[in-house]
Amino acid sequence: MKRMMSILLMTIVFSGTAFAETLPPHTAEIGKGVYSFGNPANAYFSMFVVTDEGVVAIESVNTNHAKDMVGAIKAVTDKSIRYLLHSHNHWDHASGGKVFHDAGATVMAHEEAYRWMKANPGPDMMVPDQSWAGNRKDITLGGTVLELHYLGMNHGLGMTVFLLPKEKIAYIADLVDPHTVIFNIVPDFNIKEWERSLKEIEQMDFDKAIYAHSGKAQPLLGGTKQDVTDYIQFIQDLRGAIYAEFKKGTNPMTIPSVVQLPKYKDWWMYKEWLPMNAWRILLDDWMGPFPWRPE
Repeated sequence: MKRMMSILLMTIVFSGTAFAETLPPHTAEIGKGVYSFGNPANAYFSMFVVTDEGVVAIESVNTNHAKDMVGAIKAVTDKSIRYLLHSHNHWDHASGGKVFHDAGATVMAHEEAYRWMKANPGPDMMVPDQSWAGNRKDITLGGTVLELHYLGMNHGLGMTVFLLPKEKIAYIADLVDPHTVIFNIVPDFNIKEWERSLKEIEQMDFDKAIYAHSGKAQPLLGGTKQDVTDYIQFIQDLRGAIYAEFKKGTNPMTIPSVVQLPKYKDWWMYKEWLPMNAWRILLDDWMGPFPWRPE
């Protein structure tokens, strides 16, 4: 009996080890056929979807990230990589596309991102093979539908939110960074339009989300729609704290160094970035929204 128990325990241990080793490094299965990829040390996370007719990849980041991601995809499936989709124009997200192009994928971005990338090619950036226009495009591959949502001005150009309606999984870049205060000086964000976009995302039908950046303990596992709600609340709380100082008569030039939000003290980069966040919200409400462009 004791020997039988030992054999059973060994079987469980080795089965668990084999299961853990079925996925390549820095890869997690979020849903059936839906994977996140990214090294937490580099703080960038991508997504790929495996279908019967090939693979759709989202967010190449840069050449090194792209090479590792293509390797992970090939370790998971022998299906061809059909598409690489960029979320938006910024060099730190939309570089490395040539790796996927050389692997046989069609590289695609929204027309606003495409035009910017063509005019401002980064040192590691390939101009996409194709662009798409309008507020919505669906890609159907092997019975899997992937919705591409362009929500207008918010951050960067051509910012696209990706949604798998059947699986109820979203991919969101930069617009939400769970458990992290807003990035640095909040570059290339129109705050008002960003808030509008977040509220529209909040109404989308998804349960899980892979975020391009995340301050969570296990960012590779993604998050939920609650992270979107939390980010909306953070922006509103920060604005409220700024206006509370105005009512006290605090010198506007000192407000960013005075404002505190203890509720978020455990969020990543709270001490370092909160004053910069406050400056940006304050200046945006004082000077008017920027950047801005006509529709």
